[in-house]
Amino acid sequence: MSFEISKSYNLLAKAMDYRALRADLIASNIANIDTPGYKSRDIEFETSLKNEENKIYNTQSHKLKLAKTDSRHLDPLEDNENKTGIIFFRDGQDARNDGNTVDLDVETTELAKNKVMYDALTAALKKDSAIFRSVIEASGKV
Repeated sequence: MSFEISKSYNLLAKAMDYRALRADLIASNIANIDTPGYKSRDIEFETSLKNEENKIYNTQSHKLKLAKTDSRHLDPLEDNENKTGIIFFRDGQDARNDGNTVDLDVETTELAKNKVMYDALTAALKKDSAIFRSVIEASGKV
């Protein structure tokens, strides 16, 4: 179900969902710090949010459009945009002797950064809701 207070409400809510998923992945990484062969995972969702933002605000993407100069040319294929983000294994971390790539310092740093972003999104949603609520209250006093 989609509830819309403003154009940005659904985008903010989706970003919070992604941040919650990222926190779960980081917590899973930390929980598996002693699991042999475990590879630390993360999620990339910024592209999905940018695509959603372009749709909401009707902005043009900086994507080159395919021109059809002949009627025999094929139509371009639609992007298979990922609506949930891409979960990937983090590169660049050395595996320990047991093959585990979880680095507690990296995970706690990423968890702290993610929490700051989640808190910022929560504050933005509260502000968005407060503006909407104040308009309703003001219209009731008329």
